[in-house]
Amino acid sequence: MTAPSRKRQDGLYHRYLTRVMGLWIKVKRTSMGHDDLVIIGRVTGALVIGALIRFERTLHGRPAGFRTHSLVCIASAILMIVTVYQNQWMTFVEHDAIRTDPTRMAQGIMTGIGFLGAGVIFKEGLTVRGLTTAASIWITAAIGILVGIGFWFAAVVGAAAALIVLALFRYIEARLPSEFYAHHMLRFARDHVLGEEEVHKLIHDHGFTIANLSSRLSESGQQFEYRMTIESRDRKNAEALSTYLRGRPEVIEFRITPTGD
Repeated sequence: MTAPSRKRQDGLYHRYLTRVMGLWIKVKRTSMGHDDLVIIGRVTGALVIGALIRFERTLHGRPAGFRTHSLVCIASAILMIVTVYQNQWMTFVEHDAIRTDPTRMAQGIMTGIGFLGAGVIFKEGLTVRGLTTAASIWITAAIGILVGIGFWFAAVVGAAAALIVLALFRYIEARLPSEFYAHHMLRFARDHVLGEEEVHKLIHDHGFTIANLSSRLSESGQQFEYRMTIESRDRKNAEALSTYLRGRPEVIEFRITPTGD
């Protein structure tokens, strides 16, 4: 971005901020009713709860920015506030003439969030990543709906449960017995290649089983490479295998990439 365009953008931003502040001062000067204070409290609560849930995801380097969860929670709350306080904006007809159904609004919100959640799910080899982040966006929207209708007890309990699942269950899950999968690559000089039987024995001796073994020549035929998926019931076997391969002079390069969750 050039300096003149950046200055224009900064100028527009400052003018917009000045107008917003002027509008806020006018609102402050007028007497706010009880409903206005309730709406402000609910939107603020949605902001805080969404930020708390996102903080855990950001802490572990997961996709979807820190602002995403806050915006999702605020949007859900605002849309539900529209249905709760329809008498404040639907003033041109009688109150009994048209009634908005809050449950349909909630259904629409959750359907829309499905598309947003799908954007953070992606496949990497045999691994599907982003499912937990997508689920956290979904529950953030649900909590925003609860805040929007003023169901604070359920919203707070739901937020606490979500934080417990995201933060504490990670350590419980790490201690549960589970299979460890990794993508493994071995590279040798073409005239010092281990045969497939030797590779199978080497991997099995370190507590792994092999699936999808493939091989190819690389570097204009100067190097030979094995690629495979390895599986074990003990993650520590990967460290032992790595230590062993570092001591083999014929191994030019190797890679052990855990598939993750």
